[in-house]
Amino acid sequence: MLLVTLQQYLMLGLSLVLFGVEAWALIDAARRPAAAFLAAGKRTKNFWLILTGVAAAVGFIGIGGIGFLQFVAVVPAGVYLADVRPAVSGYGGGRGGRRPPRSGSGW
Repeated sequence: MLLVTLQQYLMLGLSLVLFGVEAWALIDAARRPAAAFLAAGKRTKNFWLILTGVAAAVGFIGIGGIGFLQFVAVVPAGVYLADVRPAVSGYGGGRGGRRPPRSGSGW
């Protein structure tokens, strides 16, 4: 009985982590300017919003029970975070965005 309960908590934790990754990708994609995606040579912002939005929806629906679709849904979020996010991060819309150079001596 204890083993079953432990497994249920483990599955709940894993599904929450997967949903967190998917939500992070969706929120980050929404914060980036649309021009950054084109300037970085990536697909459009709308494409990534739809893909990560569907992934987050599947992840949310599957909280509590790990299914095959949850593992499939985390793939586009992972691709966004590993490939697209670093490419568009230099174009603003979040931390680490480009800032205008400072003028003056800094004092």
